[in-house]
Amino acid sequence: MSNRAYNFNAGPAALPLEVLERAQAEFVDFRGTGMSIMEMSHRGAVYEAVHNEAASRLLKLLGSPSGYQVLFLQGGASTQFAMIPMNFLTAGKTAGYVKSGSWANKAIKEAKLIGETFIAASSEENKYMSVPDVGSLKLPDNAAYVHITSNETIEGTQFRKFPDTGSVPLIADMSSDILCRPFDLKQFGMVYAGAQKNLGPSGVTVVIAREELLRESPKHLPTMFRYDTHAENNSLYNTPPSFSVYMVNEVLKWIEEQGGLQGIEQKNEQKAGLLYEAIDASGGFYRGCVEQGSRSTMNVTFRLASEELEKLFVKESEQAGFVGLKGHRSVGGLRASIYNAVPYDSIKALVEFMDHFQKSHG
Repeated sequence: MSNRAYNFNAGPAALPLEVLERAQAEFVDFRGTGMSIMEMSHRGAVYEAVHNEAASRLLKLLGSPSGYQVLFLQGGASTQFAMIPMNFLTAGKTAGYVKSGSWANKAIKEAKLIGETFIAASSEENKYMSVPDVGSLKLPDNAAYVHITSNETIEGTQFRKFPDTGSVPLIADMSSDILCRPFDLKQFGMVYAGAQKNLGPSGVTVVIAREELLRESPKHLPTMFRYDTHAENNSLYNTPPSFSVYMVNEVLKWIEEQGGLQGIEQKNEQKAGLLYEAIDASGGFYRGCVEQGSRSTMNVTFRLASEELEKLFVKESEQAGFVGLKGHRSVGGLRASIYNAVPYDSIKALVEFMDHFQKSHG
């Protein structure tokens, strides 16, 4: 399709064209049922097969570790910010948070409403332009869990390594970089992600957790906020976001076709390398925001000499068919979100536009 935009939106974000075309072909009549998957009962065998296939395919991509369960929930990662302390931050416990940027701060704010928290590590002193040092965390004996944000979408930082928290469960918000590379799920008690960046469309939130963590939630919690409710009912206690789950399954198939997480990582490193090289080679016209060792392969943030020039960059880029390059309103600047589904050719086109813009306005 020649009229596809160069989509650098931070989320909802680009989806693989192949997945969109498959969904289009099945949209009205799913597998000969005479119905769209959006029209059928979530209690029926056809939908439940898709639901289970998505969960098993996700675990398979992560090496099929035993003792983990996949949940398909709603409410986005923002609801998980509250559900995690509601379920795990019990009386007499404290929860550790790695303070790495805007989304980590939102998680901390919610946890403080529930119980006692402490900051395990922070990069606030340099305005979150690097990831915190998590090499040797000192955790209290009553630590309930340690929470980390693997990739800060707004600032453009990403952890290369994760801390060893011993017997204390490590929980990660991976909303903006899940499945962009291989990682050892066994290092985590739980990971979670809103789907609308690397997994599919908005509407479903994926949780992958050790079964023992999901087994028993505090009895005083409302039913829908208990992890054990969803674990015991295969995420079918209430009507799930069925179309979003179907799309997640199709995206997971596409990742398999790209060579799995190893293949995806190689493509992402090539894309990010091309864009960062263009920034670094611009002689200071473009300035990367983040320290080099903390740069994200998913969200590339950069600045120009003035806000006026940045506004002009956004205006001219939109006229040239580029979407989503304006930085988040809280930090300004420019940002290219180059998630799994953003093709290399889009990065190449952006680099060519950046070169043209520099020659015109440098």
